[in-house]
Amino acid sequence: MNINSRLFDSIRIGASEAEAPLESDAPRCDHPGCARAGEFRAPKGRGREGQFFLFCMEHVKAYNATYNYFAGMDDEALAAYQKQEEIGHRPTWKLGVNSKAARMSQRGRKANGESGADMHDAFNLFGARNKQQAAQPESRVGIVARKALDTLGLDDTADSAAIKARYKELVKRFHPDANGGDRSREGTLQEILKAYQQLKSVGMV
Repeated sequence: MNINSRLFDSIRIGASEAEAPLESDAPRCDHPGCARAGEFRAPKGRGREGQFFLFCMEHVKAYNATYNYFAGMDDEALAAYQKQEEIGHRPTWKLGVNSKAARMSQRGRKANGESGADMHDAFNLFGARNKQQAAQPESRVGIVARKALDTLGLDDTADSAAIKARYKELVKRFHPDANGGDRSREGTLQEILKAYQQLKSVGMV
């Protein structure tokens, strides 16, 4: 190799990233004595959550290699932190201990359908609701059966004979054979068949 060759004169090496000059508006690396740009955030540690150092690439790598959030905590403190981590470090109360919730619960209580002593129900909203609920008889069927009855156009007072009669009527009405082969009502027919099977499965047919 001839180092005196004129080809070597044309080789130019730019400044490395570590030696790049700091731009005027860029923050400086927080490592003491470093003049490079602080482009990378690093957490300041326990007790200063949400605060960050700004380091260059070299110093953020060195910082992260030795960072330990739990440094200085003994076994008892670590156990307490782990217990709080289960609830996201949020305050909790045992049932009945939260005084504010207890007061709100007391205000909402009613005696014999009437509002509590410390609750003024000017429009009788709660009393009317209680009377309405008392007036409505409790349904003898579950939600699934009630929905199936509704599909057949029946209420929850329908007996087995009424369900069978209604089922036969609807099948004849919506079956393609009864409509000249028209299959546009097949979706409705499938819902009727499904509703009948649900009522059958709960022993109503």
